[in-house]
This record gives sequence, structure tokens and C-alpha cells, in this order.
Amino acid sequence: MPGIEELAAAVQRNCDLADAVHAQDLSMCIYLLQMREFFRWERDLPLDRMPDRAEVGDWIATREAHWQSLAGQADARFDALPIGGGVDAFDEAAANARLAAHGLVYAAGLASYRRPEFVLAERIESQTREGASIVVTGREHARGLNPPMAATRGDQVLVRRDVLRRWLGTRLELTRQRPSAEGLCAAADAWQVGDDREAALDRIAAAETETLILHELGERRAAVQLGPQWESMLGSLDDQRSERVARAIRDLFADCDSTLPALLERNERASIHFWFANLEGMRGLLAPELRAGYLRWRGAAADSAGAAAVLADVVQAQRAHWLAQAHALLTAWREAAAPGVMAFSAALVAAARGESPPG
Repeated sequence: MPGIEELAAAVQRNCDLADAVHAQDLSMCIYLLQMREFFRWERDLPLDRMPDRAEVGDWIATREAHWQSLAGQADARFDALPIGGGVDAFDEAAANARLAAHGLVYAAGLASYRRPEFVLAERIESQTREGASIVVTGREHARGLNPPMAATRGDQVLVRRDVLRRWLGTRLELTRQRPSAEGLCAAADAWQVGDDREAALDRIAAAETETLILHELGERRAAVQLGPQWESMLGSLDDQRSERVARAIRDLFADCDSTLPALLERNERASIHFWFANLEGMRGLLAPELRAGYLRWRGAAADSAGAAAVLADVVQAQRAHWLAQAHALLTAWREAAAPGVMAFSAALVAAARGESPPG
């Protein structure tokens, strides 16, 4: 077993190589935001300290030069991990068999748009639920630019609380910059953030870890409903909009099947506000009925069981709707492969925008 520094350096090198190829997949706005947070992570800066712009700019230039050098290597490939005689970079099971006794977790796989994703982190919690092994990690010793907060592979759910906590910090920043962000500010009020922002982030991240777990369990239920063809369909797509639509459909089903029913049953008002505050992008475009149900729920008295029941009914109806849409998307793929998915996705987006179907 190597020292943590040697192992972290090897994993970070693989993260950097993945970023060298895929950082350009991000929009400029998201890229700059992620780079600022990546800088904060690497320098271990407090989340309530705004980094110096000039220093971040110099760091970005250095990081991009490093990525360019990695991508330009003739034999650029992911290195084996320095464990035993060497462990393949994607062999999670072999790596974790050696790391478990040291309180470490290693994860490797393909994220959205088939982007390789690696992380080496400290394990802080484990549990089993609905047949899934759920692992929650804390401090990360190696990570990439745009890490997912949670992921499911096989029977394991991984929740990365440090990534969640850092993202929550950026969301709380918005409550100061955009006091008109109603759902977000309602969540912050319900959380009672107060003046000690770091302590509040610890408390909120612990609560929102459960929301992520509920979503990932919903993803597992979706996998049962949709079968292995869903992943085959996703893997066949080269069009990013089609993949965004497909992932939004599955996410909406997962949350209407698992996340939102559980939060409503438990009356977790802060988490409900926060979920709807983040109903943005493709999911927000496709699901206006959910937003309308939330606004009715929010406008009712805090202890109104009737309003909760109305929102629960909306969620249940949306669950059936998105399951049907997912099956329709699979049918389009079976009948016409990737072009069928592209046509289905384009028509769905056009309808959501009130536009005429393309072509």
C-alpha cells in the first residue's frame, strides 16, 4: 500500500487527463464557475472566502497549459494505480479491496457524455437500503473539474458530500446576490442559515445527502422499470441535447418516484423548497406542471395537509407521465436508433417551448 500522497498524485493525474479532453464540453459560464471552485478545493480555501480574481486567472492559465501538455502526449492514457503490482484505473473493486482498511474510497467510471471520472476520498458513512450499498465520502484527495455529487454503478451508490457541500456554498451565495430567487431563499430561511455559514453548510449538507440518496434510489428503480436497453440507448447518443433530454426524463421519473414522495411524507420543507429551486435547465423546461404544483403548495399554510396532498397528487401524476415518456423514448430508439431519439427529443423540447415541431 503506497503512501496517500503517491496514490493521490496518480489518481489526480488521471483526473487531469480526463479534464484535458473533456473540460471543453462545458459552457464558458459553467467552466469558469467550476474552475473557481476547483481552485478553492486545491488551495483548501474556506467556502465563505471569495478567491482573488487575478490569482484564479493565473492558476487557470497554468492548469490549461498542464492539460494541453497531457493531451499532447503521444502515449496519453490513464495510469494504473500504484497499489500492489498495479491496479487498472477503472478497477474499482480491486482498488477498494486494498483501500477499505485505510478508510478510503476509490471510484472510477464514465459520467455524462462518457466523460471518465475518478475520485479518491475518505469514507464517512456506509449503509444498505433497497439492496444498494450506499457510501458517503468526505474529504477528497484527488478529483476532477466537474465532479458529480452522486452516482450509481451496479449495486453501489456513492454520495460525495464534499462536492455537495461546495455546491451548496455557491447556491447560498446566490441568496445574497439574488434575493428574488424565491425557492432558494425559502430554503435558506427554512434552514436558518444565520451568521455561521460554515457550520450551516455542514448541517445542510448532511440533510441534503439524504435527498441525493433518495434520488439515486429512484435511479435504481428507473433501471428496473426501463431495463438494460436504457443504458444501451444512452451509450449510442452523440448528440448532447438528446442525452440531456434522456437524462432529464429519467431524473424526473426518479424524483417523482422516490425523492419527492419521501420528502413530502416527512414534511421536509427546506429540502422541498431546495429541490424546486434547482428545477432548472432541461428538467425545468420539461416539467412546468411540477413547478405549478409547488407554487400552490408554497402558497398554502405551512401546516396545510391539503396542500401537501395536492402536491403529492401532482408528483404521482408526473411519475406516470415521465415513465411513459421514457418508454416512448426507448421505442423511438428501437425503431430508428439515435436519429429516432434526436427526433423525439427535438419534438419534446419544441412542445415545451410552445414551438412547432421541427421538420
